[in-house]
Amino acid sequence: MTVSTRGGKPMQNQMAVRFVNGRFYSPADPRATAMVTTGDKIAWLGQTADAPAADRTVDLDGGLVTPAFVDAHLHATDTGLAFDGLDLSGVRSAGELLDAVAAFAATRPADGVVHGHGWDESTWTEQTPPTAGELERAGGGRRVYLSQASVHSALASASLLPAAREVDGYDESGWVREQAHHAVRAVALGSLTAQQCEAAQRTALSKAASMGIAAVHECGGPGTSSEADFRSVLRLSGRGLPQVFGYWGELGGVQRARELGAHGAAGDLYADGALGSRTASVRAPYLDGDHGCGEAFLTAEQAAEHLLDCVGAGFQGGFHAIGDAAIETVLEGFALAAKQVGVDRLREGHHRIEHVELIDKAMIARMVEFGVVASVQPVFDALWGGADRMYAQRLGVERALASNPIGQMHATGVALAFGSDSPVTALDPWAMVLAAAAPRNPVYRMTVRSAFAASSRGGWRAAGISGAGTLVPGASATFAVWETPGGVSEGLPALLPDIEGAVPERPICRRTVLHGDTIFE
Repeated sequence: MTVSTRGGKPMQNQMAVRFVNGRFYSPADPRATAMVTTGDKIAWLGQTADAPAADRTVDLDGGLVTPAFVDAHLHATDTGLAFDGLDLSGVRSAGELLDAVAAFAATRPADGVVHGHGWDESTWTEQTPPTAGELERAGGGRRVYLSQASVHSALASASLLPAAREVDGYDESGWVREQAHHAVRAVALGSLTAQQCEAAQRTALSKAASMGIAAVHECGGPGTSSEADFRSVLRLSGRGLPQVFGYWGELGGVQRARELGAHGAAGDLYADGALGSRTASVRAPYLDGDHGCGEAFLTAEQAAEHLLDCVGAGFQGGFHAIGDAAIETVLEGFALAAKQVGVDRLREGHHRIEHVELIDKAMIARMVEFGVVASVQPVFDALWGGADRMYAQRLGVERALASNPIGQMHATGVALAFGSDSPVTALDPWAMVLAAAAPRNPVYRMTVRSAFAASSRGGWRAAGISGAGTLVPGASATFAVWETPGGVSEGLPALLPDIEGAVPERPICRRTVLHGDTIFE
């Protein structure tokens, strides 16, 4: 990819840039080989030979240009720490975990906290994790905080446990959940300086840009992140990094969300927990362990009150709801709110529910009725769905195969926005597209094109932003350039196995542009 410049350099917001010798995923001109941007807008698409003059010319050398991705659910600090910390996703026993902690702790200061992430006991033959005392010894006396893959529970060493002893979810074994987890997490993350937190955030956002992601939805709130951490992420928005839409999830916290600079009072406003920690609120009991039907943190009346506060403030609202009981409660809250302000006014807010994993046809119909956006994570299904993975252990095969009906939601008319929930799943947007196009239960599959739209334009629309997420004149100049070693199918990189089962090589990002500014190359 080469760049040439004509004449002196004009003001950046007026610069015309001509991208030539490329391929463009554009409804305006599917056969286009060139595009001109002026400032932050797309000005023209067509053939390279017909491209108008510009201040700069970029030779794409056959690269494929698509709208950039939007990750609609992210935790930047945790993601950055995971890149720099102890990755436990590959351990397959308590012994392997302790060995990994011991090796990593030896590289850390004696007074620091050992941060690790990604262990998943459902992949272990013996599914009993190490104790708090064993972690303390493995860490050489250092405090140890190891978030489970779902980030809704963690293993904590003995010296971290006093912070959670009087809180719901405490367990002297060191495996803490929900409020106890939040208390331990606050101590662990509180050990970091502001500079360390910002460095982690920059790492995460830079990685996102390198994956063709031009915008992210940062989900914060009490128990998830501190106010200082949330503000720090927002300050980085668009400064040579992806644009950040912040969502602050706090019951009764609409005004506080505004004061923090949030885009909405949504995201991690918890109606329940997660399936991995058996804290998602489900109608029928979990089949493993003694956790009953999980944890419910919200009533329908509280959900309605939050929505009414959002409507009154002209603010987008939303909730975290994974289990069918939690989703049902939240949707009943929508119904109660609609009785007071009307369905049409409620729909205008484009309110959202995160995750939406165990949902039936009746609940899907209610989401359409109230205009609710489903902010979903297709890779959850790829990792844990199907007949023989973690969801089947927790719920049984029938409920596991009925989980994450993303294609069914799409076919019924629910607006979708895809995200990673990183670090719960990796920052890998093409993996999201593939997971939705080839789910564990093929009944719920989507086309690659529809899944790509939910991963790009869907994220802008979920944030109430029009004129982005598509390559047409007048739209935002926000796009990514890809090398496609696996080939192209229907205008996008080939992702699905061919008739012989061969899996195409993944596309490689060569450039990411946000509103006309290059944030990765």
